[in-house]
Amino acid sequence: MQILDLADNNLTGRIPSCFGKFPIMVDATQLTYDLSDGYWDQAPLMEVVKGRFLEYERQTLRLEISIDLSSNNLIGSIPEELIFLKDLHNLNLSWNHLSGNIPEKIGQMENLESLDFSKNGLSGMIPNSMSSLTKLSHLNLSYNNLSGPIPTGYQLQTLEDPTMYAGNPQLCGAPLLNKCSNDTLPPTTANFKGNDEGAIKRMWFYIVVLLGFATGFWGVVGTLIFVKNWRYAYFQWVDNVQHWILVVITLKVARFKKMFNGNQDGQ
Repeated sequence: MQILDLADNNLTGRIPSCFGKFPIMVDATQLTYDLSDGYWDQAPLMEVVKGRFLEYERQTLRLEISIDLSSNNLIGSIPEELIFLKDLHNLNLSWNHLSGNIPEKIGQMENLESLDFSKNGLSGMIPNSMSSLTKLSHLNLSYNNLSGPIPTGYQLQTLEDPTMYAGNPQLCGAPLLNKCSNDTLPPTTANFKGNDEGAIKRMWFYIVVLLGFATGFWGVVGTLIFVKNWRYAYFQWVDNVQHWILVVITLKVARFKKMFNGNQDGQ
């Protein structure tokens, strides 16, 4: 199965999870062609890709791997199993009654060029993994119930048409005019870079502090360990300080006792 086009029918029910197991869409290296049949010349395939009707002749058909279930009455959530279709180029589920969240790991569909989930009832946030779809050149998430910040960075920054997010009043962030509050801003490449730079600066600060402590500590202790004369002089100085402190304390105590005894005699 290379192209599944069931658009503009009256299909009902849920999208089967087994749709995530089409071998060619999982691994396009399994795809082989037999172009000897003249049928392909007589019946070109019309398909909506990247928001436009495209006609595929025999020679160009082999370049497309696509699922189009648009304009039906499908319900339920988008099957998580669809993320296994890593060689799928076009996924069009628009104009249905789908609900629930966009699959969190949709970024694993690394060869997607066109993605259309418009005119459904999808809710929740746009997954950050969608920024990993580096080949994506057409995106339409309009007229759903999506909310929260639009992911930034990588491929999504090149898609600047705000109409692809229209009809989702709870969405915020570029390219929409609705700005996000600081507590809902999505993680960005710039933020990650800033965090990395801050972590590196803190790491170097701790390294410098440790090196300074080690240098100062061993500068003193190492000298006392390896230079005999300095070691004797240091401990002699320590003994003298201890003796001086002891003498001062003794004199203070004797003076206090003398004052105390004098007061007792006066009474």
